[in-house]
Amino acid sequence: MLSVNNAQAIILNLAQPLDNQRDTEVVDLLAAFSRILAAPVTSSLDFPHWDNSAMDGYAVRYEDVQHSSAEQPTVLEIIEEIPAGYQPKSTIGAGQAARIFTGAVMPAGADTVVMQEKTRREENRVFILAAPQPQEFVRYKASFYQAGTQLLPAGIKLNAPEIAVLAAAQCPQLNVYRRPRVAIFSTGDELVTVNESLQPGQIVDSNQYALAALVKECGAEPLLLGIVKDEPVALKKVIIDAAAIADIVLSSGGVSVGDYDYIDKILESLEAKIHIQAVNIKPGKPLTVATLPTDAMNLDAMNLDAMNRVSTTKSRLYFGLPGNPASVLVTFWRFVLPAIKKLSGIKEGWEPVFLKVRSHDELRSDGKRETYLWGKLHLIDGVYEFHKAGGSHSSGNLINLAQTNALAVLPVGKTLISPQEEVEVLQLVTP
Repeated sequence: MLSVNNAQAIILNLAQPLDNQRDTEVVDLLAAFSRILAAPVTSSLDFPHWDNSAMDGYAVRYEDVQHSSAEQPTVLEIIEEIPAGYQPKSTIGAGQAARIFTGAVMPAGADTVVMQEKTRREENRVFILAAPQPQEFVRYKASFYQAGTQLLPAGIKLNAPEIAVLAAAQCPQLNVYRRPRVAIFSTGDELVTVNESLQPGQIVDSNQYALAALVKECGAEPLLLGIVKDEPVALKKVIIDAAAIADIVLSSGGVSVGDYDYIDKILESLEAKIHIQAVNIKPGKPLTVATLPTDAMNLDAMNLDAMNRVSTTKSRLYFGLPGNPASVLVTFWRFVLPAIKKLSGIKEGWEPVFLKVRSHDELRSDGKRETYLWGKLHLIDGVYEFHKAGGSHSSGNLINLAQTNALAVLPVGKTLISPQEEVEVLQLVTP
């Protein structure tokens, strides 16, 4: 049975980024939010585009005002007013100034801006009441960015600041990685859909909904294949079909050691290479990770759209997750999420994020497996504190997983973390 860290290393080694030539698409800027940039971006524009004022005030020559004070102000003649968007017509000479506003183009001859709060105006004269610093409040052309150099690198996620930069650089279209496609199905004779009436012994398939939401949350495209009964023929067909249309296949259930757990045997029959079958984690011990060869895929059944959207030259990554709902969520957060992020083309930041925080509650485990307890991070007196969810932390208890934003981690051999003691947590969302 593999340690959690060894399992993570194997999975991240198996998850190879999408191809930056074949697996890309061009999107409009307004559709680019949250996408991964596939090629570096340069601009033909300097930032700022020209020397401009960072303040409302007066554009002056520093040599004229360097000795100014309230007791002995420098008096300058105002020869022009320069609002934003206006091209100056005059050159500032000795003893002259221009009224200027934030963002406006600096006039020739001026090298400094005196903020208006340190001036007094009388008709066409301005009194400089304090000496500025040389070049104060001037933003020089290309001081933020020089045209022709790299503006944004490939492999970054495009959030609001990046979208703003690209808009300012007049980049209406972008080359981004396509969204990874993740096929999802649930296994089990006992499962029914949310629309069916429950009969004795049946349970609703919540896993497929949870996994679809998680896949969407990390920027991938979920492909829902429904519920598959515990029948080897049906399971084999859905695995082949899933591998033909997706980059990653996720199944829940059927990976333990019971009589009706067929997933591993089917994968072996398809000549898949099974890299992981069990991990020393609680919840989530039964975890299958495999790679399916391309010749196991039902390529003849693929339509043209599917073939264009999924590479047919590399093996598919398969995750057989446990069936219990808490196990599904924990193993996804711990192992699948980083793999999807890396596959998506993002250059860095796909590893799990751990924080050391204070525990509000007593946390216990048997110490035999690396144990994950779910709960919430709260900011208490400027310090983040982990509050364990109330109720049972059974792998079958889905109810108290609601509102979870962090998982407390008790390493192997650690049986107790007392209240106010430091604990490492896996951060799921920004608290």
